[in-house]
Amino acid sequence: MTFSIETYGCQMNYAESASVVELLRSRGWTQNEDAKAADLVIINTCSVRITAETRVFGRIAHYTGLKKKRKFVLIVMGCMAQRLHDEFPTRFPGVDYAVGMFERDIFSDLFVAIEAGATYVPTEEKPVNEYYFSPTSHQAGAFQSFIPIMNGCNNFCSYCIVPYVRGREVSRNLDEIIKEIAFLEDRGVREITLLGQNVNSYCYTDSDTGKVYDFPALLELVARTIEKRGIIRWIRFMSSHPKDFSDSLIDIIAREPAVCSLVHLPVQHGSTRILEAMNRKYTREDYLSLVGRIRERIPGVNISTDILMGFPGETEEDVEETLSLIRTVGYDAAFMYHYNPREGTAAYTLENRIPEPVKKERLARVIKLQHGIAQERMKSRVGSEVVVLIESVSRNNPDELFGHTELGDMVVFSGKHDHRLLGQFVQAHITGLRGRTFRAKIVIIEPD
Repeated sequence: MTFSIETYGCQMNYAESASVVELLRSRGWTQNEDAKAADLVIINTCSVRITAETRVFGRIAHYTGLKKKRKFVLIVMGCMAQRLHDEFPTRFPGVDYAVGMFERDIFSDLFVAIEAGATYVPTEEKPVNEYYFSPTSHQAGAFQSFIPIMNGCNNFCSYCIVPYVRGREVSRNLDEIIKEIAFLEDRGVREITLLGQNVNSYCYTDSDTGKVYDFPALLELVARTIEKRGIIRWIRFMSSHPKDFSDSLIDIIAREPAVCSLVHLPVQHGSTRILEAMNRKYTREDYLSLVGRIRERIPGVNISTDILMGFPGETEEDVEETLSLIRTVGYDAAFMYHYNPREGTAAYTLENRIPEPVKKERLARVIKLQHGIAQERMKSRVGSEVVVLIESVSRNNPDELFGHTELGDMVVFSGKHDHRLLGQFVQAHITGLRGRTFRAKIVIIEPD
């Protein structure tokens, strides 16, 4: 039997899709890139922005129409399946199963029923399973892998739907994380990313020793664990909440060679007044102080962020404060978007909404400024030598190899290269920049 899967939203969604793919492959299913011919189609959804849900509505309509021509099973999973779970039977009759965030442990039984040509019906009412984490999120053949370490969020930012669809924060069992690292090492993974809606909030108590592991302690333990075998070389993590980014975490990043000097630190806005309305629990001054400590103690660090424009009540003065903050920090990259009202969140009922054209114009100014800063920072790295993980053949040229640096920069190596270099770390000389991708020459192939 064959399946196709579409994923929308954050890295956590991609990690969860990868776990479903791994489960299906372990059961003998084959992935089919052509959804029109698949026996099973899965859509993994996002509810953070209304545009993401609108796109999924379109995909559901597309597959509902396709089901009139041939028989296949359509599953919708993820945040949207959780938010609209009870509406699916009547609102989306083309969807066979909606699997919410707290039902992810039913997939094995669900696939058994599909393989038998039967309808899946729970034998008993299953309790909500907030503590379920997939055994692995590894994609076969990939040299990078996500490791979810926590799920949910307790922050309740006024614009955000995440706590309502993913629930409160739950930290993953420490032993499971270490076992997954060993699993990934055995499959040749060279880089891991620890994932959570707020990784800084990770907190796990060892039942045998009583020792409490916060995120810095976990990060240090993971660094020590991969150091023993030397297969996995780089550790990344995201996302971080500025209010929970401790000095001890900064020390771990600075001290541990395996932890990449790349920090994703979502600011959302540059105005303290708007940050308070967003319920972000820090001020502009708090954030800039944190950035200063990070830059002081982690030389050469790259900092990326999220910026949300057009929040209700935002003034031109607030916009200027955001532009000023962007100039002050000098971000290497940013995810930039304008406010979408999400029903059920605290901000949904706020007055003084910003008209769509104004939101888009303000966002355009932010994007223009940030892209200019990022481009200049990238240009400054031309001529330098860097370490690159070669991860794949270039999509545009089968003779070229593609990889990325510790700081997340994309790199292409022109000319013919031995494909046995895939999964290897090399020292490279950056020769040029095209768009947001560096061109480079291999200087040294590093030994494993």
